Amino acid sequence: MAKVYFYYSAMNAGKSTVLLQSSYNYRERGMNTLVLTPAFDVRHGKGKVRSRIGIEADAHAFTPQDDLLALTRLTLARHPVSCVLVDEAQFLTRAQAHQLTDIADELGIPVLAYGLRTDFQGNLFEGSQWLLAWADNLIELKTICHCGRKATMVLRVDRHGKAVKEGSQIEIGGNERYLSVCRRHFKHNATG
Repeated sequence: MAKVYFYYSAMNAGKSTVLLQSSYNYRERGMNTLVLTPAFDVRHGKGKVRSRIGIEADAHAFTPQDDLLALTRLTLARHPVSCVLVDEAQFLTRAQAHQLTDIADELGIPVLAYGLRTDFQGNLFEGSQWLLAWADNLIELKTICHCGRKATMVLRVDRHGKAVKEGSQIEIGGNERYLSVCRRHFKHNATG
């Protein structure tokens, strides 16, 4: 029975690196993967998954309106798919998270989704909320805060390094906009 796996963490834990390694492992054994990434994340070009350590792969860019089950079926019509991998899974809609469970349950294809659990205000992202509820396996990838504790939260910072407390939930950025911190430092910066 195929399963849905949700790999979650704060930023800089290596989620994209693990996704790319997993896809490589399948392909090295002659198996095809379907790699998905949000269309609006164009930091490295549309339809690219790139890790901070510099490895990258082409991906199918999806929008919130796309049906991921239908997309997987279309891909299957062209060639076998051994695994579906989703980068930045926090940006999935509820319907898309449900479609990932259908890919596993109806098509028998394992799904590996990678994403943040919470936003810069400590709130769950929509995609993460439903993956936490519906995934068969939850795997935390760990990173550390500047104090050495496990980082579980993400701070959005301005160009001066000060915590931003308000704004849109989704703002694409990397190390210049976000810091991974432990809960204690998140609370200190979010309320201080």
